[in-house]
Amino acid sequence: MNEPDRVDPALAAGNRKSLAGYRATHFLWEVKDAVATVTLDRPERKNPLTFDSYAELRDLFGQLKYATDVHAVVVVGAGDNFCSGGDVHEIIGPLVRLRAPELLMFTRMTGDLVKAMRACPQPIVAAVDGVCAGAGAIVAMSSDIRLGTARSKTAFLFNRVGLAGCDMGACAILPRIIGQGRASELLYTGRSLGGEEGERWGFFNRLFAPEDLLVQSQKLAQELAQGPSFANGITKTMLHQEWAMTIDQAIEAEAQAQAICMMTEDFSRAYHAFVAKQKPQFEGN
Repeated sequence: MNEPDRVDPALAAGNRKSLAGYRATHFLWEVKDAVATVTLDRPERKNPLTFDSYAELRDLFGQLKYATDVHAVVVVGAGDNFCSGGDVHEIIGPLVRLRAPELLMFTRMTGDLVKAMRACPQPIVAAVDGVCAGAGAIVAMSSDIRLGTARSKTAFLFNRVGLAGCDMGACAILPRIIGQGRASELLYTGRSLGGEEGERWGFFNRLFAPEDLLVQSQKLAQELAQGPSFANGITKTMLHQEWAMTIDQAIEAEAQAQAICMMTEDFSRAYHAFVAKQKPQFEGN
């Protein structure tokens, strides 16, 4: 049997990078105390996405798997809204003039954003206020935790523009969050899901007053960032991968994953802190 390929330690180390100094072009980016905040920053248009912002978000979330200084992420919209979806003039208009090969390139690119969000090891907290529609609803859906407000309006409105509800993984992910029947209703009708209803349905973890939403979202992200970031990344990976496993496969996969986590210094730190009756200081290794 051939020996499996081994990763060159120098190469692996070379992939690791700091993202605190990243300069975003199509949205705002800030890193503070290991928490990154992505702000969709076109408030005058309710923060719509463009071809360029889709691509930059996809690439940035793809880089996060190598980040050394980001342990949690908050996604928020500037002003009183989260995101109104794809820009009508900059995306929808051009799409009606494209042929099938170019359209497929676009839909694959938008799907790659969701893949990158699900594949990055950092927990993602979506802070959803006001309008959260179309691709904006997908970004919220693809986050790990969603905090909202009573006035938030989330709409998977693809069928309102003559498209199927199966956009960017919605038919796979949304039923796992709120259930098959409720997801079917939203995807068939395109109606808005209010904040309080969204909390009852399990789409939102909690609701806050609009003026408190970002602070509470960053507070939660900070708590996650101070935890065992390597182990949190394993949890996120298993939450995603176990959708396609049987129960027996999942139990075995978790046994292997947990054994790996038991080899980390954070596991040892937690034990010694417990013995000393202290709070563990995790370092992500």
